[in-house]
Amino acid sequence: MDATRDGDVVRVPPPGRERFYDSQGYGRPDGDALDLVSVEAAHLLFRGDLDSVDGMDLPAFLAATDCTLPFLVYKDLRNRGFYLSPAREGWVDDPGTADFVVYPRGEGPWDDAVEYRLRVVGERETLSASSLSESDTLAVVDEESELTYLSVDHPDLRGESASDLPADAPAALLADRVVLWDPPGDLYRRTFYGQPLDGRQAAGPLQCSLIEAAYLAEHGAIRVDEGREAVLDRGRDVEGERFDRRLAVYSALRERGVVPKTGFKFGADFRTYATVESADDLGHSEHLVRVVSRDHAFNPRDVALDVRLAHGVRKRIVFALTDPEGTIDWLSVERLTP
Repeated sequence: MDATRDGDVVRVPPPGRERFYDSQGYGRPDGDALDLVSVEAAHLLFRGDLDSVDGMDLPAFLAATDCTLPFLVYKDLRNRGFYLSPAREGWVDDPGTADFVVYPRGEGPWDDAVEYRLRVVGERETLSASSLSESDTLAVVDEESELTYLSVDHPDLRGESASDLPADAPAALLADRVVLWDPPGDLYRRTFYGQPLDGRQAAGPLQCSLIEAAYLAEHGAIRVDEGREAVLDRGRDVEGERFDRRLAVYSALRERGVVPKTGFKFGADFRTYATVESADDLGHSEHLVRVVSRDHAFNPRDVALDVRLAHGVRKRIVFALTDPEGTIDWLSVERLTP
């Protein structure tokens, strides 16, 4: 069977609908004929179900249409037993930023269920944080045509950690940290602020990061002689504008009952604990949080690295997308096996 191109659509004459849509879920019916997008036509050429498109075989058609990456993903999902439709206006409901709508196994475009809304990305492309937040699933194609599927979600990070704070505890600003020489006893042990100067021995001086100190000073828990503004200025001196973004995320987590601690060892801004009853009896942290601006450009390779590292230490990576108005969107990414 031969097909022809009509603009950006490939038309299959009758009985195209019966042969390819009714039994296999390809394309969009037009009477007894069938309209396909390029990637569907390429797959039918690959299978030998179409002989040609305007006289072109598969190599010539891929060269003419530049749909190689979507074709590789389409072929893989078809091999896994999924029917999928191009996310094209008028072909599927709410196409959004997706390239394909993938249906649950055993179902197709004639059913209402959707398994994934899939976006195809090459490993050398960049993804803006705002566009990533609108995606459901990514299919990343690397330079050797291997595929990595990533699910994108918006987690609601909340916890039940203690939030009681002291009042007006004296503290000293030293270099890029703040030290409480005579801290309230529960500040570390119960609410997990700072790090004891003598390792994990809760008694004795307590050192806090500038982020922690700025938060504690804002809530009247500590008193720095130079004032809270001095802490903020020191933070901006050592981190630039990144300090305010990290402070906003830290504050939001604390207000949600989540305890953030440094994530430096994991290449992140914070690691988080949903429930802290005592610093002497900590469980594992659940998430790694990276703070980025809303216009941040993600490299798929870096995202894959973050996901792999977090999984390797039994955590989940969360990106906190910030803007100058203080709005924060939470975005998690995990590896997916369709």
